[in-house]
Amino acid sequence: MTGDILVRVEGHAGFISLNRPSALHALTLPMVHAMTQALLAWRDDDAVKCVVIDHAEGRGFCAGGDIAFLRDSAINDGGQSGRKFFHDEYQLNHLLFTYPKPVVAFMDGITMGGGVGISQPARFRVATENTKFAMPETGIGLFPDVGGGWYLSRLEGRVGEFLALTGSRVAGPGCLALGLATHYLPSSALADAKARIASEDVDRIDGLLGTLSETPPPSKVVDTLFQINRHFASGKFEDILASIEGDESEWAMRELATLRTKSPQTCKVALRQLAESAALTDFADNMAMEYRIASRVIARPDFAEGVRAVIIDKDNAPQWNPATPEGVTDDLIDAIFAPLPAHEEWKPL
Repeated sequence: MTGDILVRVEGHAGFISLNRPSALHALTLPMVHAMTQALLAWRDDDAVKCVVIDHAEGRGFCAGGDIAFLRDSAINDGGQSGRKFFHDEYQLNHLLFTYPKPVVAFMDGITMGGGVGISQPARFRVATENTKFAMPETGIGLFPDVGGGWYLSRLEGRVGEFLALTGSRVAGPGCLALGLATHYLPSSALADAKARIASEDVDRIDGLLGTLSETPPPSKVVDTLFQINRHFASGKFEDILASIEGDESEWAMRELATLRTKSPQTCKVALRQLAESAALTDFADNMAMEYRIASRVIARPDFAEGVRAVIIDKDNAPQWNPATPEGVTDDLIDAIFAPLPAHEEWKPL
């Protein structure tokens, strides 16, 4: 156990609380290992009937993974330690997805990247007025991993492709409307919800969360589904850009400007990732695919450059390589998705 993860049992509920407020609870490798160890210990413990994942203090639920660590790996060890991070993080994601006991994730605050990976597998996903959900990886030359291909590709219409390419944030009401959340509670009700989950029959979790739920305000993303489905209909990035360029609305101009800041390589990777994920029936196969992508992308120029521009120097002027969508060839994308040597392939716990 690490101080960045607080593990305890209350009543019949195991609690895993993220406790790294200075980094908005972004996941480090020790945090991943601590969560995995707790889940494995509770899996066959009859005294623990369900699991709650939340954050201990401060803003955010989980802002993602340890990006600075991953960039350091990309620059200094050819991505070797970064691949270890992805490998073990994806095992945690899969463990949660297949967990035999109910898991309740409280997405009270920023829920991005790695935070999506530990909340979306949960049977119950609680959004609040503080929730800000996003997969912003195209802006740093990464891709929507941690199961993002699986979850986003299964959303209504083309909203998954829209979220993957733009990194757009979805507030709590939108999370509920799109199915990213199962319940919408005011943050003031969370303490009561957790206490009742720990003390009441686990078969009643859905009902008790429903009792504490409230009707959310309208969702901005739902209001734009027509435009999203129209302009993001193609699986080809160039077609999406051309479609939006032909729309002079304020929404289209804003989204086009956003897309032009993203890594062309990552955008093409994300579109293929979602298309392939949608055809899969086994989450483990999805994670194996995403690990292949991660193993290649971490060592390519766009990742280190994207993190530099957006997170380190904050000049927001990344020099992408290739610089244009046309420069990202089919051969390059094929190489990123190609199988790894058998002994390097990802496998679940």
